[in-house]
Amino acid sequence: MVTGALAVSTEPAVVQRAVEASGEDPATRPVVHGLGGDDAAGRADGAALARAAADRRSVVTDVPGGVLRLDPVVLGDSVAVVEVFVPDAALDEGATGRWLLLAAVALALVGAAVLVVDRVAARTVDSTRGLVQAALAVGDGDLGVRVEPTGPRELAEAGYAFNRMADRLVAARTDERELVADLSHRLRTPLTVLRLDADGLDSDDTSVGSFTEAELDRRRAIRRIRQAIVTLEGEIDVLINTTRKAVAHESGPAMCDVSEVVRDRMVFWSALAGDQNRPHRVSGAQLRIPAPVPRAELAAALDAVIGNVFRYTPQGTAFEVAVSRRDGYVAIRIDDAGPGIANPDRALARGASDQGSTGLGLDIAKRVALQANGSVSIDRARLGGASVVMLLADPEAVPRQVNRFGLVGRMARDAREPKAEGRRWTRRRPSDG
Repeated sequence: MVTGALAVSTEPAVVQRAVEASGEDPATRPVVHGLGGDDAAGRADGAALARAAADRRSVVTDVPGGVLRLDPVVLGDSVAVVEVFVPDAALDEGATGRWLLLAAVALALVGAAVLVVDRVAARTVDSTRGLVQAALAVGDGDLGVRVEPTGPRELAEAGYAFNRMADRLVAARTDERELVADLSHRLRTPLTVLRLDADGLDSDDTSVGSFTEAELDRRRAIRRIRQAIVTLEGEIDVLINTTRKAVAHESGPAMCDVSEVVRDRMVFWSALAGDQNRPHRVSGAQLRIPAPVPRAELAAALDAVIGNVFRYTPQGTAFEVAVSRRDGYVAIRIDDAGPGIANPDRALARGASDQGSTGLGLDIAKRVALQANGSVSIDRARLGGASVVMLLADPEAVPRQVNRFGLVGRMARDAREPKAEGRRWTRRRPSDG
């Protein structure tokens, strides 16, 4: 206020009124120096006044009881200095509140910083812990574990790299087991030929009759050959089943072309049928027919069923392999003109056989059909012998719209669903005689 009054007028009366209007306490009213005449008594010394006037900038100096502020005001060729006294009591007023406010702000900043750092550190620790646990799980053999890439960029990149590594491990192990299963399958087909040749050898019975030492050795050798073939067949079956179960569990459901598999396997069996003078025929395998099973699994099932035809029917017995699609299923039918199967239910039971074998051939076919949501049934063939039918769910079939309410809807739905023990196709049995 006093500085503004000096800018307007330097008349002592005007300045005095401005000074009096600035406050009621004479001790704290401003004092103006340098207007000429006798300067009012003030607390500032001459050196401080001279420095403020010379430098033309405000000067703050300590005096007993408080602080002085000296503000220079340029008045043309001269400089006036306004002295303002601030007592210690005014300086300390409100200091406690200001300190408390500053302390509260500081605490709030520290708390926010701790919270942010804790959240960031927690995310980092969680991401690291998840990555470590996933790595330990993979080390223990669980290749299905994956991590959710989170946290800092470096940890997220490590998570993505871990997932790619696990995927490659799964693919590598699946390929390895598929290779083992395929090699085992390749061994099984020539082993069938070897068994048939061994069956054509002389009897290995040494308990009835009298034989020379050379004949005994020959019969014992024939027995060892047959036993070795049986043992080798069992080991190969176990190897195929174990590896393919693992592959199916890891890689999930697969697809194959039934017609292509039938044509491929019949290339081998046709050659063997020619050696044994067996008439044979393949029908319905010209067009692509998909099925929800791995190709190697279906090939093993076909080999098991067709191998039974060669094993349990006399040479020269005709057989037929047919492929068709109907009622939402893909049907693979293997017929023969042999003596047939007296007890179909027993033949479909795992490990049961009336022919002295392991009884696993039809069980392999049944497990493959169940894997494709189908079934296996045995009936009388048109050729006169056994007819083994494998039903596989058709992945391209359009589901029927059936009323699900009432007795009619339930009967229609039950009629479409295959039975648990195998779905049979009605065929007219030839009359005995």
